[in-house]
Amino acid sequence: MVGKLKGLIWGNVIVVGILIWAVVGNTQSDGFKDSIYPVGRLKPRDSVLTLKVGDKAPDFSLQSVAGLRIPLNQYFAKKNVVISFIPAAWTPVCSAQWPIYNNAKDIFVKNDAMLLGIAVDNSPTLFSWTKNMCGVDKTLWFPVLSDFYPHGAVAKKYGVLRSDGLSERALFVIDKKGIIRYIDVHNINKNPPLEDLVKALEKLNN
Repeated sequence: MVGKLKGLIWGNVIVVGILIWAVVGNTQSDGFKDSIYPVGRLKPRDSVLTLKVGDKAPDFSLQSVAGLRIPLNQYFAKKNVVISFIPAAWTPVCSAQWPIYNNAKDIFVKNDAMLLGIAVDNSPTLFSWTKNMCGVDKTLWFPVLSDFYPHGAVAKKYGVLRSDGLSERALFVIDKKGIIRYIDVHNINKNPPLEDLVKALEKLNN
């Protein structure tokens, strides 16, 4: 019975994910879609991960597009943290990934987690991109941080800076003690499944 219930729950999560994709597609303007750069197919992974589950998360402090300096350690002992590294603004897969997380805010709240979005683009680029990606009447609920200068320094610290200067499409789940509990360095051409991230967050409560 429990197994069937879990299967039903995860089935609903997948359905919700599909619906979110549909919503994102409908809210983005044609002008925004026309501005997306067609990157083509990239090498799925191009870095050497230097961290592992159980390691202390390297601290950092980055500027958000809102103009605030945000240090990772401000969340220690208060919140779990999900770091989402994305390769580049104004690219197809990235422009779908963060709106999915934006619509899934309740999942992060339920698991007492803060999401930090990190990209190697400069702040003006990230500001314009994030303002356009969700439609005129929506904004991202989580901080978007620029890892532009020194270029990709935080991505390099986490072992996800690619040889072309982009970062990997990577997720790190960090608990309230600052310990890495989950890592997904994903195929850069695809979005990480939302249900895998949900499972990782729920394990923090066990």
